[in-house]
Amino acid sequence: MKQTIKIDNLEALPQAVNKFIDLMGDYTVFAFHGEMGAGKTTFIRELARQLGVDEDLAVNSPSFSLINEYRSDSSAQLIYHFDLYRLENIEEAVDIGVEDYLESGALCLIEWPDVIDPLLPLDTVDVILSVNSADNSRIITIDDHEND
Repeated sequence: MKQTIKIDNLEALPQAVNKFIDLMGDYTVFAFHGEMGAGKTTFIRELARQLGVDEDLAVNSPSFSLINEYRSDSSAQLIYHFDLYRLENIEEAVDIGVEDYLESGALCLIEWPDVIDPLLPLDTVDVILSVNSADNSRIITIDDHEND
């Protein structure tokens, strides 16, 4: 299944995330792709908020810690937010235990996942955020590779 969601502006983000949640199904690993500034962290912040993560936790890019852990107040769901931008190679990912996180059954939201591509489960959902330069809107393409 390949789906797209258009986000015209920041005010439309909550509705777009709500649509995304409807498409998540039972998948647990989501690999977020997009250029710097495409809105990956902003999207994940709103996603975490709608999934019940306390807004006071200020979901931000875990650039310095690489992985942040959150728990939903409403469902106690465990959520891992990865920012792998600074990883040099797959060995660094193995050293910090990325495989354990991916196999935990918890929701894993991964920014800059390319460095760990060989470690990603086969049912990883790719989420591509692209910027429309004409109007600065965002297009989100969700691909669960179901028919690949």
